[in-house]
Amino acid sequence: MTSGKAKFWKTSLIIFLFLALVAAWLGYSDRGLVQLYRTDKERQAYVQRIHDLAEENQTLLQEIHRLRSDIKYVESVARRELHLIRPNEVIYRFKGEESLDDGPGAAPPEEKGLWEGKKSKREGRP
Repeated sequence: MTSGKAKFWKTSLIIFLFLALVAAWLGYSDRGLVQLYRTDKERQAYVQRIHDLAEENQTLLQEIHRLRSDIKYVESVARRELHLIRPNEVIYRFKGEESLDDGPGAAPPEEKGLWEGKKSKREGRP
């Protein structure tokens, strides 16, 4: 009777070890489940990046269309990004107010066409 139990446990142990090796091979080999999971996560990240880039591309195409067709939008962009002003326009700058362009090495307001509390250079008044 003991030889039957010993043979059963020996066979069970061999089958268990074989199944453990097969499971380890399926899970951790080059084409295993762990690699499949990582690849799927990477693919999802790329799909999300493609989606984000497509949205950004659509936004830029809309802006290109507006820049080509809407003169008021072109003017607003020029005024905002290039600090352009109209003739006879007065620009007031207050202390503590910082522009995104006002950093180390930024051009003084006189060179940008802006004077603190005074008329623009274009009018010829200091």
